[in-house]
Amino acid sequence: MTADVLHHGHMNILEEARKYGDIIVGLLTDSAIAEYKRLPYLNYKQREKILINLQGVTKVVPQKEWDYSHNLKKIRPDFMVHGDDWKFGSDKTLRKNAIKALNKHGGKLIEIPYTKGVSSGALVDNQRIISTTPEIRISTLSRLVNSKPILRIIEAHSPLSAIIAEKTILQNGMKKKSFDGFWSSSLTNSTVMGKPDTESLEISQRLSYVNDIFEVTTKPLIFDADTGGQIDHFATKIKSMNRLGISAVIIEDKKGLKKNSLLQDTSKQVQEDKNKFAEKIRVGKKAKISEEFMIIARIESLILRKGMKDAIGRAKKYVDAGADGIMIHSKSDTPKEIFEFAKKFRKNFKNVPLISVPTSYNKVNENELAKNGFNIVIYANQMLRASYPAMQNVANKILKYGRSKEADKDLIKIKEILELIPGTK
Repeated sequence: MTADVLHHGHMNILEEARKYGDIIVGLLTDSAIAEYKRLPYLNYKQREKILINLQGVTKVVPQKEWDYSHNLKKIRPDFMVHGDDWKFGSDKTLRKNAIKALNKHGGKLIEIPYTKGVSSGALVDNQRIISTTPEIRISTLSRLVNSKPILRIIEAHSPLSAIIAEKTILQNGMKKKSFDGFWSSSLTNSTVMGKPDTESLEISQRLSYVNDIFEVTTKPLIFDADTGGQIDHFATKIKSMNRLGISAVIIEDKKGLKKNSLLQDTSKQVQEDKNKFAEKIRVGKKAKISEEFMIIARIESLILRKGMKDAIGRAKKYVDAGADGIMIHSKSDTPKEIFEFAKKFRKNFKNVPLISVPTSYNKVNENELAKNGFNIVIYANQMLRASYPAMQNVANKILKYGRSKEADKDLIKIKEILELIPGTK
């Protein structure tokens, strides 16, 4: 079971199971669930506590794989009770593997009719459509970091782009592949407003954009706070982000007028003294309201050609100051230097999250990043960059033909737009 939202369908299975003896429940762990669908609202310990107090349940064991056969081989139960809905679709493989495991020790499968009209997944999805809370949104990111090999975060510069990101799901066999959260980028926020990426937007304006995104989505968000501003103001910004429901903030160790790190000429960009930046992290840590809210330090040493030794020294300093994660930035066209950084970093810090932003070295895939010690990959500007050529192409066609007919094939249908936004009908 997942047992996130208990309903009468679960009770029907347990009532049937009580007829055959003491009940052992295989409870799916957060990591097992995260590989196939969204995290449950309740964590494993909370779900375990509910189940162990139900009549007839004598034991709850962690099910670390989506496939039941591993637990069946270990526990060797006399009977396995399951709903008959797994006879169809992609779950047929699970059923086949379970029967094979039971046959090895003479166990028997008992299937009961699926309880129609109710689904835990549907109940959770409906609840998410209605709303989520800042507390749930904040805690989800840290839970995901502990549950998945690597998190997939994508830039959202508007509520519409966030809706698209949240609803885009790729079905691959039994697994569902989707984005785990959003990135609020200072670059894309500034560009949408037609302003330079130089911290030209007020923090209140950017948080207003985030609030608009939160009104129509449920996934966690990581906020790009540039340098974090003056140290005296940073604590106030942290409180504002935390109250809103932002899960993490990333600040970069530069000072002076902020310039984008991917500019060709970085000669006028200055890195902050590492001790001062560490103090900013400590100030932010004291100011945060939620324990799960993460402050992540972005290191610019490789961008500014300060070398690997400087990058590693800063990483150690920032983690010691309380940084909840490290983002190592690079504008190389290969991941070689970030992999070298990760290898050296992991010698000292086994469990501190590492973040990659592969904008320039975009040939690297997520599996390679995970294998080399990264926990989060951020696709930092692709949604905005996709929108510009699409809009420009349509505008050119309308000018060329003096009408919009020729642009129709490049446009979403009005009917689909109306169906995309909840409440339009």
